[in-house]
Amino acid sequence: MKTKPVLTLTDVNAILDAAQQEAEANGWAVTIAVADDGGHLLGLRRLDGAAPMTPDVATQKARSAALGRKETQVFEEMINGGRNAFLSAPLQGLLSGGVPVLVDSEVAGTVGVSGVKPDQDVQIARAGIAALG
Repeated sequence: MKTKPVLTLTDVNAILDAAQQEAEANGWAVTIAVADDGGHLLGLRRLDGAAPMTPDVATQKARSAALGRKETQVFEEMINGGRNAFLSAPLQGLLSGGVPVLVDSEVAGTVGVSGVKPDQDVQIARAGIAALG
């Protein structure tokens, strides 16, 4: 039987704490979502001042990164590059800001961030993931 890496509650809290620190250090009001490898929400943190729509967007980015097994920036670039048919894919978070948590090249979970520019969302997500070492 195959085993796979999974995120623990300790991992989720470490990601949320580090991502929040990155956002606050830059004065960014965002929502951070952490999901398991199937896109199911494990943790959500909406920072003060984050827009009301950001929890849903961050959650969908995390879900799309999990189901697609790649950064959501890839999907956004495909669509912006003219592959408009991908808009009919059964995913909602096709914007930059969803990043997989990889352990031994396997997706253990994902982080989705919403609230600032796309590269800033990614920066926050990666800072959270970096807390896992």
